[in-house]
Amino acid sequence: MKSLSGGAPAATLTPAAPARSALVLAFASIYVIWGSTYLAIRVAIETMPGFLMAGVRFVTAGALLYAWSRWRGAPRPTLQQWRPNLVIGILLLLGGNGLVVWAEQFVPSGITALIIGAQPLFFVITEWLWPGGTRPTAITFGALLLGFAGVAWLAAPWRAGSGAGFDLAGVGAILTACASWALGSIYARHARHGVDPMLASSLQMIAGGAALCLLAWAHRDFAHVDVTAFSARSWTAFVYLIFFGSIVGFSTFVWLLKHSTPARVATYAYVNPIVAVALGALILHEPVTGRTVIASAVIIGAVIVISTDKNRPRSR
Repeated sequence: MKSLSGGAPAATLTPAAPARSALVLAFASIYVIWGSTYLAIRVAIETMPGFLMAGVRFVTAGALLYAWSRWRGAPRPTLQQWRPNLVIGILLLLGGNGLVVWAEQFVPSGITALIIGAQPLFFVITEWLWPGGTRPTAITFGALLLGFAGVAWLAAPWRAGSGAGFDLAGVGAILTACASWALGSIYARHARHGVDPMLASSLQMIAGGAALCLLAWAHRDFAHVDVTAFSARSWTAFVYLIFFGSIVGFSTFVWLLKHSTPARVATYAYVNPIVAVALGALILHEPVTGRTVIASAVIIGAVIVISTDKNRPRSR
């Protein structure tokens, strides 16, 4: 999915500041890789059950990253350290990613990314409602309304009967995913368990992936799965999601949440939609209409205003 600003699990000791080149590479990774995952998800679920694909993806990626972290000397996590990461994984991956996977059966990948581009709007609301949170300024409130107006125009529910709008259930699922991702990220920012960020991301992927597999079982994905029917391009997209979308992308996101500010991490929400729309139009021939361009400009503009306004000093 990203969406997104939020926080990584806080470590016991304050880490040294990372090199500028490492930060630039990390931001470039989530800009491009996460922008491409919307297309990869769309291709993977062409022949694979959505929830099962997502669950196996994260369990596999989490297990590989866990083994690598332990090989590097990370201590075995305790039960107390598993608990907060279980909550974070469920909120981020079951709620945040699972709903997006389901929605992409009905909503084009580029449009999905544009709606998720409104993610920082949900962070503003979640941070405000969180105990000790900061009340948004009048400018931020105005940008919130503008951003939601852009999403509404993009979905165009009043034109659904003419075939010009998008599936409302799919759009609703994406917005719910944004709320779940924001809640999980803000919770992660305040969680204190002393786990190394890479190990923490592996725990979160294992927990979220296991929850997605349980949902796949309840959804009867296992009963209808036919591995022989999976296409070569779905397998390619699936492998890409494991190694690039999860191991590289999600781990980089967790690392950035620890070493950068929420507003800066949220800038990926500006770039991901552009990458997703371009790839969707180029590879899947998804339509890009004038309404899509206008709505995306409104959403991204609102996000920029909010992120900029959040950095201004607040009066007590």
